[in-house]
Amino acid sequence: MRCESLRGTCMMNRRIVNDITDFIFVEDQLEKADAIFIPGGSYPELPERAAELWKEGYAPYVVPSGRYSITKGEFAGVKSKAEKYGKAYATECEFYTDVLRTNGVDSSCIFQEEEAQFTAENARFTRRLLEAKGLHPRKAILCCKGFHSRRCLMYYQFSFPDTEFMIAPVCVNVTRENWHLTALGQEKVLGELTRLGTQFGPEWESLRRGNAATAPESQCAHPTIPQMFRF
Repeated sequence: MRCESLRGTCMMNRRIVNDITDFIFVEDQLEKADAIFIPGGSYPELPERAAELWKEGYAPYVVPSGRYSITKGEFAGVKSKAEKYGKAYATECEFYTDVLRTNGVDSSCIFQEEEAQFTAENARFTRRLLEAKGLHPRKAILCCKGFHSRRCLMYYQFSFPDTEFMIAPVCVNVTRENWHLTALGQEKVLGELTRLGTQFGPEWESLRRGNAATAPESQCAHPTIPQMFRF
């Protein structure tokens, strides 16, 4: 849904809001895949959505990824539904795994990645984990926060250049319809625009030069520019 009214409180131009919204918030029509990926975080809604997709037969296994944020140095704690998921979790992956199991995902179908501390590592370490198991997904579903979807797609596509990704966004508080109306929403979404440049810069430069060996921890060929910036 595009922005039709700024309600007089938002100072952004309507076209700017719509352009940013269409770029940041990615969502795809889902189909059967080989895996479901979940980058780390503290909201149970992401693994709950992944569990729903697993039970509906969209993919045979789920890969939760995450130690804890590099800026915090410890698991930040459960951000919602603490009455249901109130345990003391050491890592994001442990938290996600508990949510997945609570919601019916068989433990044998959960492949845990417990070292990543930021989005790029979620993608790289997930690939490393699957390669060690001899798994090379042709299609994968990425369950991530809606405002985080563009950056997740870019990093995972970079680490899995031969995999077709489908985004299954989960919107908690900040949505494509309301982000421009609150200070929190603007902070989250405009912050993503900034991080897309500053965090992805070194890998983008490697892509531009066409030198795969310079990409940190990546041994694979780079995806094309259209793959990474698809709409």
